[in-house]
Amino acid sequence: MEIGGHWTAIRNIFDEAFKSGLHFAVASVGEDGAPHVTPIGALILRDDRTGFYFEEHPVRLPRHLSANPRVSILAVNADKVFWGTALAGGKFPAPPAVRLSGTAGRPRQATPEEIALWRKKIAGLEGLKGYSLLWGHFSTVRDIAFDAFAPVEMGEMTNGLWG
Repeated sequence: MEIGGHWTAIRNIFDEAFKSGLHFAVASVGEDGAPHVTPIGALILRDDRTGFYFEEHPVRLPRHLSANPRVSILAVNADKVFWGTALAGGKFPAPPAVRLSGTAGRPRQATPEEIALWRKKIAGLEGLKGYSLLWGHFSTVRDIAFDAFAPVEMGEMTNGLWG
């Protein structure tokens, strides 16, 4: 499936996934060729099939991306009401999950606009102790250019959701 015609739906799934789970699963390939999954919460998708994430906390992911910049990111809407409604009705009202594939760029300094976008995304949490511990010192981002996506299919429950 062509990514461009589905970008709005993909971004919606990523928004719902973040609201319900606060992170995404980012898969990379390690130096030994083994897959590695890193939870990343600080990911923002732009309008142009690109995105960026803040890279302050991951340890292995930056090393993996130096050798192989390809990533796959899984977003799952884990909202219990969303799933309960789907299970009760036998059909998801919207796609529950999606995978994006792309190529990560080199680390760079975040712009003030990127930091502001992230702070807006997590507004309401700033009074919590963990807010400053996790997100108070973000300064490094890595861009990702996405070139493919794959819907997560769950049989009859997801038939016809991607047109």
